[in-house]
Amino acid sequence: MIDDVLLETTEKMTKAVHHTSADFSTVRTGRATPALVEKLKVEYYGSDVPLQQLAGFNVPEPRVLVVAPYDKSSLKAIEKAIQHSDLGITPSNDGTVIRLVFPQLTTERRKDLVKVVKHKAEEGRIAIRNLRRAARHELEAFEKEGEISVDELDRAEKELEKLTHEHIAEIDRVLGRKEQELLEV
Repeated sequence: MIDDVLLETTEKMTKAVHHTSADFSTVRTGRATPALVEKLKVEYYGSDVPLQQLAGFNVPEPRVLVVAPYDKSSLKAIEKAIQHSDLGITPSNDGTVIRLVFPQLTTERRKDLVKVVKHKAEEGRIAIRNLRRAARHELEAFEKEGEISVDELDRAEKELEKLTHEHIAEIDRVLGRKEQELLEV
């Protein structure tokens, strides 16, 4: 019973770490990467579709991203979605593909992006703490129902605390790498 709760919580915490890490990839550094635009919602025939389902991506140079739509009729919709996104980049359309040229980041912009990444990391930590709280409530319910002893509850809570610290440390490691990447000129 305790093992099931801890196993389930570990899986959920690992997913929270992966989600936070994926969130970090949407923050642009100085390099072009498909992760910056692939989740953008494009209005395509009346419904919002992620850009990754409508186009292929290519990075011919470190700061250039080429978006090649599978359907040429979606070119204008993709271009519009990119313009209205928070990327701050004007796409250039040559009739078949869209080119995104990422300018060099200023020091001020880099510091702003570090703040954004730190906020995303804090959201990840909060998610992990919420999972810990939910698991603790579940364990306490078992103890109240007499299914586990107080000693077993104590051991399980210590294990839960250890898991929480490990996953938060993993988020901090990923945050450190992303910060370094952002501040690198």
